[in-house]
Amino acid sequence: MPFIKIDIVKAKVIFFTIFIIVGTLLLHAQPTPRGQPDVSNKTLITNANQDHVMGAAALHKLANDYYNWRNQSDPVSSSNAGLHTWDDKLADFSPAKIAERAQHVRTLLDKVRTMKTGTWPKDEQIDAILFRSQLEGVDFQNRVLKFERTNPQTYIGECVSAIFSLLKKEYDTPRKRALSATARLKAMPALLKQGLSNLQNPVRLYAKLAIDSARSIDPLLRGSLMALDVDLAPTEHEELIKARDAALAAAHSFADELEKRMPKMVDFAPMGEANYNYYLKHVLLLPLDAREVETIGRVENGRYRALEALLPDPKLADPDPSRAANIPPDQASFLKAYESRETEMITFLKEHKLVTIPDYLGPFQIRQLPEAFKPTSPGGFMNPPGVYDKDPAGFFFIPTYNPQSKNFYIRAAIEDPRPILGHEGIPGHFMQLSIANHLSDEIRRQHADGVFVEGWALYGEEMLMRTGLYPNNSPAQGQILRLSRYRGARIGVDVNLHTGKWTFEQVVKYFMDAGGLDREAAEGEAAGAASSPHQKITYIIGKWQIMNLLGRYKDRQGDNFRLGQFHDDLIKNGSLPLSVIEWILLDDDSSIKKVMTEK
Repeated sequence: MPFIKIDIVKAKVIFFTIFIIVGTLLLHAQPTPRGQPDVSNKTLITNANQDHVMGAAALHKLANDYYNWRNQSDPVSSSNAGLHTWDDKLADFSPAKIAERAQHVRTLLDKVRTMKTGTWPKDEQIDAILFRSQLEGVDFQNRVLKFERTNPQTYIGECVSAIFSLLKKEYDTPRKRALSATARLKAMPALLKQGLSNLQNPVRLYAKLAIDSARSIDPLLRGSLMALDVDLAPTEHEELIKARDAALAAAHSFADELEKRMPKMVDFAPMGEANYNYYLKHVLLLPLDAREVETIGRVENGRYRALEALLPDPKLADPDPSRAANIPPDQASFLKAYESRETEMITFLKEHKLVTIPDYLGPFQIRQLPEAFKPTSPGGFMNPPGVYDKDPAGFFFIPTYNPQSKNFYIRAAIEDPRPILGHEGIPGHFMQLSIANHLSDEIRRQHADGVFVEGWALYGEEMLMRTGLYPNNSPAQGQILRLSRYRGARIGVDVNLHTGKWTFEQVVKYFMDAGGLDREAAEGEAAGAASSPHQKITYIIGKWQIMNLLGRYKDRQGDNFRLGQFHDDLIKNGSLPLSVIEWILLDDDSSIKKVMTEK
């Protein structure tokens, strides 16, 4: 019974607090008799140890209770993470439940903020900082972004992910997954109707993306979903079809209603610089403000733009399928050819001892991107094993194959998929996140710092180039430079869009000019930046932090330095902020202190 356990913990904390206070007063009130040893310091040290032990236990209890509560409150995210307890449920978006969840997080955050952790051991202090930042991230969404009121993608995204999370892995029989899908489909019309009621301040840009997604959901529900319709009884089959058709009608109606409302919607609602900086400090634990972040982006964008120009043929930075030795004839051949290049990358990593590849890694597969995700993920997206996943496989979803496509990612994948494959697979996201999932510390296992995650993957692109995987002046090398160039452009886009300095059209044009992207990719990137504040800064800022850490690590190790050891030491800690990893690896807490004390 969890409520009794909470009371016991509280009682113990109160008892030890009173014990310490009374004991301390008595010791100070009575002088030590002459000739007897002074044990007051030992007593205080013992009491301090008891205090941090009790405090740390309370922290981990709060965290575990929170994760359990969160998983049940957000069943679709649980399914995506490999926890299938509530596969037949959708989240409750009624105003009362939204407010209740927000208050629960706020109360817990206030409690964590009052914890006195200064005397705790370093590892426990780190856990307290991490858990607090996790809560800060949720609280920031509740207080500032308020996507339930402003972003229609919240609701159509719930519907798309609700089904997609049941399809991507064969974690159970097709029949059981189909029954879960039926239950979720039945709940979608009410959820979308509730969403329209909740959207009191919708943003036109978000609405446009939601409309595109809603009108692209048919292949997912009419095609992919029906692969589960193999062992259903006749009545179960009829229920599935009826629920599917009702969900499709509701999704299309949702899009139609949004389209009617669009003329009265605001174009975009930036959060402003103060809120932007708050997130950098309290959620991402970055010792930088918006102006410093943007400066780094401009410097890195300019550097890689110049490095492109220094190539003997600068056109190498712009992927061109006509330069490829083989052009796949169809979608299946394309995906197979893409996936096959992973083997040579793994061989290279092992031969050069660049990183230790764990034995528990599962297969990494390339799959086609569902159309419903295309509006905000023009280049596809990575789907690693979830934190609760029993299946170690991971996927990279890439847009539909078309050898005449102007899409940067398709062209790059035809000419040489290795740079993006290394980013998404091994040694990038798939491997790093798989390692993070095996941490024993639950708070660290649950932490998913995007700056580190994307920084590591982007760092890996250039690391593989500089250690010799790609020949000089090759299309792969040109692609690496272009990828870093446009990731640098992402920073200017993210900062200026969300602080209110640029319009959406300015953002698209900047991506095309500074990033070197085609219009289609630039519009998709801009849409992604608008929908996921701060996400686009993570690549270059994370890489920049890792490069700084690498130099300091090398100087400290001296003659004992080995690059592969740095990589192992770096990623064994999970997906933690680099200000925290700096404290772990170098015993330097200056960055995290700046974050925690700066006003």
